[in-house]
Amino acid sequence: VQLQASGGGLVQPGGSLRLSCAASGRIFSINAMGWYRQAPGKQRELVAAVTSGGITNYADSVKGRFTISRDNAKNLVYLQMNSLEPEGAAVYYCKAQGYSGGREFVSWGQGTLVTVSS
Repeated sequence: VQLQASGGGLVQPGGSLRLSCAASGRIFSINAMGWYRQAPGKQRELVAAVTSGGITNYADSVKGRFTISRDNAKNLVYLQMNSLEPEGAAVYYCKAQGYSGGREFVSWGQGTLVTVSS
């Protein structure tokens, strides 16, 4: 299963971006999809995740500003990021967990760079 992330770019502090991630391949089901980020010199951290049933989980630092959503029929996950802060600058990775070809899979996208700067 392959994941393709897109939507990163340069945004000013207080601005917004929408990230997208598409899963492709022999997918039977995807249980959870999520977004992680990794800033230079820091560990990768969870930003937000959503289950197939729509249950969401957010890092405390993004609650109220970021919204994760998914299109189960199209195997897409989105991250709407509002009121971006300089601390939000990082490479954002999407992740999916599910079943393919009778086996459980965990796949990561290639990452998309978000730069927050005036």
